[in-house]
Amino acid sequence: MIDKKDNPEFLNSFLQYSSVILNKSQNSIKEYNYDLSNFFKFMSNHLGLSSEEDIKNTDIKGLDISFLKQITLEDIHSYLYYLKEQFNSKPATLARKTSTIRIFFSYMTNKEKELEINPAQNLENPKLDRRQPKYLTLEESQKLLEVSNQGVNGSNRNTERDFAIITLFLNCGMRLSELIGINLKDIKFDECKMTVIGKGNKERTIYLNKACMKAINSYLEVRPKEGIKPKDEDALFLSERLERISRRTVQYIVEKELKKAGLDTDKYSVHKLRHTAATLMYQYGNVDIRALQELLGHESISTTEIYTHVANVQVRNAVERNPLSGE
Repeated sequence: MIDKKDNPEFLNSFLQYSSVILNKSQNSIKEYNYDLSNFFKFMSNHLGLSSEEDIKNTDIKGLDISFLKQITLEDIHSYLYYLKEQFNSKPATLARKTSTIRIFFSYMTNKEKELEINPAQNLENPKLDRRQPKYLTLEESQKLLEVSNQGVNGSNRNTERDFAIITLFLNCGMRLSELIGINLKDIKFDECKMTVIGKGNKERTIYLNKACMKAINSYLEVRPKEGIKPKDEDALFLSERLERISRRTVQYIVEKELKKAGLDTDKYSVHKLRHTAATLMYQYGNVDIRALQELLGHESISTTEIYTHVANVQVRNAVERNPLSGE
């Protein structure tokens, strides 16, 4: 839950609208609250309404619409510059905060109609670096699955669970939040598919291949049947405390298995397994880019197209390795 008691009324109004009307996820609401409260704290000092040496201690509860009317596009630029200079914020971080500010002022101008002029109307997104995603090769992926599968029915009582987690990540390309949110009722075993809740609370179907079905069924055979916390009885993956597995626990599991496979945990992570699944499906599965977009839950096709760039790079490398390339 978000503590809203220190927020100005207009911020809480925006958060309620985003949650109820826009149906934003709880994580999105938390990000909105964090980004905007920090933005308002900076602006309060920037506009001379507060003189706190440490901006994070600035009291913003009493701010009203007259405060918002003072903010200009140049002031917003000053805030983004402050983030980059003081915290070395990366372009992706600045882009997220820029988007939040733009959405907020659009709401105050067009929905609440409290502002006649939208200071963020011409606010541009910071230019992002188009980096190639890091991913495991087919051989590295097979090695990771192999070491994760070692010990099934052995001494590690969580081996079946951990192997199922790795298998789903590498085969389905789901997000971390999607995996921990899986409920038993979401899985249609007779149809080999399940539904997950992705970004923006959007539901989509993920089809499960033989490897996924086998891993899930093996885990269900040893999944605890009693003592589960009532609110998490339907959760697929459970922690040692018999409640829905947490984000941090899944990250720890992936890191542990990567180390067992001799893979660099500074280079690879949970999200890199999603990149791996997408890349392998595109390279070896002859998957249409639109089908891959739907499978990954990308809102824009341009996000999915990065995997075609990966394939193009590999084609070039293959040509360069031709033994006749030096002739």
